[in-house]
Amino acid sequence: MSVPPASQPQSQPVPDTTRARIQHEAARLFVQGGYHGVSMREVAQAVGVTKPALYHHFADKEALFLSLLDGAVGGLARLVAAASAQHDLRTQLHTLIDGLIASAPEQRVGLQLAGELRHIDPERRAAFEVAYRRVWMGGLTELFEHAAARGELRVDLPPATLTRAFLALLYPLVTGTPPADPQGTARALLAVYLDGATPH
Repeated sequence: MSVPPASQPQSQPVPDTTRARIQHEAARLFVQGGYHGVSMREVAQAVGVTKPALYHHFADKEALFLSLLDGAVGGLARLVAAASAQHDLRTQLHTLIDGLIASAPEQRVGLQLAGELRHIDPERRAAFEVAYRRVWMGGLTELFEHAAARGELRVDLPPATLTRAFLALLYPLVTGTPPADPQGTARALLAVYLDGATPH
């Protein structure tokens, strides 16, 4: 999962807008303290704005938190779009994985934030989960559906199953300790996915 400018690595400049600075500091605080461990007062202090200024941009803490996750969905949509622009499945998946590796710090933050969704109002949480499934799971499944139609994938397995198998292979790239050789690991995982683990 990708997040908006709120979670950019320290080596990248944070966009100089109040909203972006609020998101940047809020993401850092939510990751450190969890959803219930952060107050809007703390966010305002970290950004250097008043609470009324903070509430001018975000109606409440849930709205601020969900804005980070909405940015995450937008980032995933861009990854899928970049992959979809390629003409064959192998190139599409290489493009997707390259994008994931390039945004791995943001992906890790996004996954940590998603772990706090249980604290959000059920209706708001459900709306986010629908958007996430539509953009990420749905976008990937569509890639696999088109690839199967072109004869690039076996057709005896549902595209949704192929999507889940692909994601299961991907998660080591964006969770836990980063691999020593992300590109090499990615190529190996993709080879296992597309070509199998047994000798030919």
